[in-house]
Amino acid sequence: MSRDFIDAKYGLSRGADLQLACKVIVDELARTGIEFDAIGGLTLGADQFAHGVVTHLGDDREWFVVRKQAKGRGTNQLVEGAKLTSSSRVVLVDDIVTTGGSIQKAFEQVCETGAQVVAAVTMVDRSDVAAAYFAERSVPYLPVFTYHDLGILPVGKSF
Repeated sequence: MSRDFIDAKYGLSRGADLQLACKVIVDELARTGIEFDAIGGLTLGADQFAHGVVTHLGDDREWFVVRKQAKGRGTNQLVEGAKLTSSSRVVLVDDIVTTGGSIQKAFEQVCETGAQVVAAVTMVDRSDVAAAYFAERSVPYLPVFTYHDLGILPVGKSF
């Protein structure tokens, strides 16, 4: 799909780097005035941010993850961690958005809990798909970096 690969998991594997990324997310949500109760998204791209943000904040906000499929035992739920309800204000987070499939799946699963998605954040957006998806749903979409910022072509564009 692209000649430019971004390995966010390796890039943020050091504690100090992940801490900075989580601080950037927290600062952007504060700057835009978005209030939330829980943060998370589809595992594995969201896990480190969900945990890091709530640890950074140190208050009563919670993290959650959306499984790709239920385990078939235990709680047998797709959304684990925080118990999302109709009164939950949720931020979705992901590391790299390429086609938007992961963050869209997370959105759908969170909406099935009755929770309200108040924003979606990603470290890098490699296309315009997610921006359009969330605009159609009136959900603020806050990529930290886009393909424009990185000087790369959007996914799906030829050279």
